Amino acid sequence: MIDAVVFDLDNTLVDFMLMKRKAVEAGIRSMIDAGLKCSFDEVDMVVNKVYKEQGIEYQRVFNQVLTELTGEDDHKILAAGIIGYRRAREAMLVPYPHVHMTLFTLARMGLKLGVVSDAPKLEAWLRLCSLNLHHIFDAVVTFEDTGERKPSPIPFQRVLGMMDVLPAQAIMVGDWEERDIHGARNIGMRTAFARYGDTFNTGDSIADFDLTDIRDLIDVITNINRKTS
Repeated sequence: MIDAVVFDLDNTLVDFMLMKRKAVEAGIRSMIDAGLKCSFDEVDMVVNKVYKEQGIEYQRVFNQVLTELTGEDDHKILAAGIIGYRRAREAMLVPYPHVHMTLFTLARMGLKLGVVSDAPKLEAWLRLCSLNLHHIFDAVVTFEDTGERKPSPIPFQRVLGMMDVLPAQAIMVGDWEERDIHGARNIGMRTAFARYGDTFNTGDSIADFDLTDIRDLIDVITNINRKTS
């Protein structure tokens, strides 16, 4: 019997990589328009290097990029880049098709809903609030809540504990096989691979179910609960 559904956030509920790419592109163009004497490709190359070194959620990427390219942190150019980035991020931060419908349907079915994300706590909540999803989840666990990243069992155990369900009563939905699927399976949860958000060109996943659309999850859970009721 499935009593709870746990979701990854980025590339499962929201197309994070598309949002990030468009926001970065807008930020770069805004800095160039504000006077940065570099080509788009030159700046983009350094941005990618910084993200590779510091992680995709690094919050001072444009500061470091300007320092590396010009030797100074020009606040006019920096501010233009930040504003350009933020405006594009807000415009591009949209859920995948059928996310709202699926989540509200699952909630009406009486299921508890949770999120486990490796994103920084504030960033995760900003995304959930921007998507108007912050009220629907019973539990949200981010990196700061445990100090552990998936596939560590600790984030999964934390979110299940907050919802008061056992691993066998929950299903994990995520796009990253190594972190989401392996991590959940290792503690006894059922798993569903978010094929629609896969950025790794994953072949056959080890998940119990493959989802080409998030709304497929409704039938998956309905069928499981019908067989086990």
